[in-house]
Amino acid sequence: MKYRKLGSTNLKVSVIGVGTWQFGGEWGKPFSQDEVDAILDQAAESGINLIDTAECYGDHTSESLIGDYVSRRRREDWVIATKFGHKFHAHLDRSQHWSPQEVLDQLDASLKALRTDYIDLYQFHSGSDEAFDQDELWTLLDKQVKAGKIRHLGTSIASNDNLHQTDSSEKVGSQVIQVVYNRLDRKPEERVFPSCIRQNLGVLARVPLASGYLSGKYLPGDTFAEDDVRRRHDPEQTRLKLEEVRRIKAEELPSGMEMPTWALAWCLKHPAVTAVIPGCKSPEQVIANAAAAAYVGEGHPQHWSGEDEA
Repeated sequence: MKYRKLGSTNLKVSVIGVGTWQFGGEWGKPFSQDEVDAILDQAAESGINLIDTAECYGDHTSESLIGDYVSRRRREDWVIATKFGHKFHAHLDRSQHWSPQEVLDQLDASLKALRTDYIDLYQFHSGSDEAFDQDELWTLLDKQVKAGKIRHLGTSIASNDNLHQTDSSEKVGSQVIQVVYNRLDRKPEERVFPSCIRQNLGVLARVPLASGYLSGKYLPGDTFAEDDVRRRHDPEQTRLKLEEVRRIKAEELPSGMEMPTWALAWCLKHPAVTAVIPGCKSPEQVIANAAAAAYVGEGHPQHWSGEDEA
């Protein structure tokens, strides 16, 4: 495993993390504590120390599964990132809550679910610019940092071209941007990433496997289960993405390399990207994700030698 400093924070994170939306049960299967334990044990074995979750992956369901696991391990071995702003009600049904008091209540609920005294990275979760532009919200969050409940603040932008929230990071004390970035969606390269580099923000690339489409497992025309979030994706857009994946696999994938490994290593080559946070449903997928670290240079991503060597 390789590790990088997360922007201007004092966090040293593995370049491969564990995304945990799936633990909330919206990706085609529910997860038991034993299954989560096996996945996170393998993450630890692979040198992964970064876990990304959220308040609304289930009603703190993902956080609770992680919290149960970490409570039986060494807390200091893990960098735990979670988010605020939403409440889960049912499958893909959330309401938004951005007032300072609501966010404080969410923070306390997340700390309780995670069974921890502090959150390493607390992220504004895909909210509007109006919700973001509340001075009183960031004042409250800064007080929680000073109180030790939060180590660092971040912003998970909903649109991967949200320059307003990215550019405002220094002003509100947000040190990390989380954004959708993958081989099928390169929009952040245009405006968001240059802003991140200018402000020395850490960048967590979410959906680096394009919701699994870049795994190479699916063919144009494949469908998904009723309780799989991908069922809601536009069928024609899904078909076009899978056609593009088939082309990438034929023309860009180096001989002998697995598609998921290549897709993650591809993201990590961009100078702005600190780490990727792919989801995983099994220890075997954790191993496959972690394999991408072998193709990443130590330190800053720009030291990795050449696109053709992926």
